[in-house]
Amino acid sequence: MKAFLILEDGHVFTGTSIGSKKEVISEIVFNTSMTGYLEVLTDPSYAGQAVCMTYPLIGNYGICYDDQESLRPWPDAYIVRELSRIPSNFRCRDTIQNFLRRFDIPGIAGIDTRALTRILREKGTMNGMVTTRENYNLDEIIPQLKAYTTGKVVEKVTCSEKYTLKGEGLKVALMDFGAKRNIAQSLNRRGCEVTIYPALTAAKEILAAKPDGIMLSNGPGDPKDCESIIKEVRTLYDSDVPIFAICLGHQLMALAAGLNTHKMKYGHRGGNHPVKDLDTGSVYISSQNHGYVVDTNDLDPEIAVPSFINVNDGTNEGLKYVNKNIFTVQFHPEACPGPQDSGHLFDKFIEMMGGN
Repeated sequence: MKAFLILEDGHVFTGTSIGSKKEVISEIVFNTSMTGYLEVLTDPSYAGQAVCMTYPLIGNYGICYDDQESLRPWPDAYIVRELSRIPSNFRCRDTIQNFLRRFDIPGIAGIDTRALTRILREKGTMNGMVTTRENYNLDEIIPQLKAYTTGKVVEKVTCSEKYTLKGEGLKVALMDFGAKRNIAQSLNRRGCEVTIYPALTAAKEILAAKPDGIMLSNGPGDPKDCESIIKEVRTLYDSDVPIFAICLGHQLMALAAGLNTHKMKYGHRGGNHPVKDLDTGSVYISSQNHGYVVDTNDLDPEIAVPSFINVNDGTNEGLKYVNKNIFTVQFHPEACPGPQDSGHLFDKFIEMMGGN
């Protein structure tokens, strides 16, 4: 069956329908990872977005359920150049086609993803529609596309109630703003007992549990839409509990401390982004998935100082807070399938909590 991707600037791509046949409007973004498509599909940070994979062949090793970063896929739609029809892997349990259909996610294959990516790079991230309607009317659709917003998606992806990964070591409270599974596992593998809290949990409840440290997770959407969460993060900021934050958590901590964020032209999404550690001069290859960034142009050095920058464009990739046991990064040190260059930041957090 034919499918169409319609962008808000009027571009139309024609391909083949994959997954669900339903029609969706979403923010169209691209990911440059060459592998790890299941981790991309199950990353809650993609809620409210349709993902275009720039690597041309997707699905060749099928679906390996142990690799999921959450219990279900989150993108509104999936866009690929070529979808493998016959996956081959001893761990394979399903195909992407069946996986998308099971969770009612539409997609489109067979389009020129390189051309789509160039449009998004030149004009910036824009909204689009994936549809199987052949009698679509651009004059009706484009105003709908321009009016679309992702809305408050953190509430959509967070856990419904708190739960705990048992451990014999330090106790960590993990705020789930759309947490990838491997964040909690990275701490648990280091012996920590990790309690995962829903995003709207009050700071006083977390502090009453007397954790040794607090983790703020990744998540989807515009951080400025999380007004009530930012107020709670401010209370955590004012405490003396060590805090480590990743991605959306990094942005929320910045807003809680009085800093600012802004939307990027097309963001960073992929597993090949170089970041420089400003303390050591070392450069790490990192996994990233974000469309917003902390603005450091007017950064007050009495509040925080940059700790990492993106080598490609110079944007902020991390902050150290002055006179606080708080450090935050924009990238994903817990990344699976990789790269694992910056996984040692979890060890730094352990040490900051007084562990070894």
